[in-house]
Amino acid sequence: MMIKWAFVTGADRGVGLSLAKGLLARGYHVFAGQYAEDGNELERLEETSEGKLKAVPLDISDGNSVSKALEAVAAVTDRLEILINNGAILGDMQATVEDELDFEEMDKVFRVNTLGALRMSNGLIGPIMKSESKLIVNISSEAGSIGSCWRNAWYAYCMSKAALNMQSQLIHNQISPRGGKVLVLHPGHVQTYMQGKLDTAGKLTPDESAGQILERIAQRLDPGYAGEGLALIDDEGKELPW
Repeated sequence: MMIKWAFVTGADRGVGLSLAKGLLARGYHVFAGQYAEDGNELERLEETSEGKLKAVPLDISDGNSVSKALEAVAAVTDRLEILINNGAILGDMQATVEDELDFEEMDKVFRVNTLGALRMSNGLIGPIMKSESKLIVNISSEAGSIGSCWRNAWYAYCMSKAALNMQSQLIHNQISPRGGKVLVLHPGHVQTYMQGKLDTAGKLTPDESAGQILERIAQRLDPGYAGEGLALIDDEGKELPW
């Protein structure tokens, strides 16, 4: 039986860690991108995974770090069933156009949320297209939907996620004629540490959000899948405007 590998970025904690656990439970072997040096829970998961999970040091905003992660994958397999671009940061949530905007911070957010995902998809597209599933999952956000935008701030996050959506469409246009698949998902309002502290207002736990994401993945990989085109799908399975 052929081993099926998946890669999850931002797997130190939160939704990424829950996705890694969920993929293991579904029979996948997992490369887990580890940004923090003290990813204790991820390291414990690796220790108990019987070799099925490999924590990979990874800063998706850094080209050298990504290159080393790609080498770690290539040393193990030439096929990757699923890439989940989950790693992301928020940036300033308060400043409007009438305030002093931190453009250096915005640049950092774009390098993670938008270019980081593209670095991974670009670097792993060969192994992805050699696999059976051929699936790239970009974890976007309702904040990246221009059609439903209500905010007057969150510049870096909203703009970086809108750019991620365009990136997803461009990749879809390239690989779909050869069976490649792209999913663009809003994970819901999750109780995570993206704001630097636990967001207790979130309606979903990381495990609940990851479970819904994995359900969408299973639906997309079902041979009977009848969807057309590409869409931004929310945590309830509904389509959001681009």
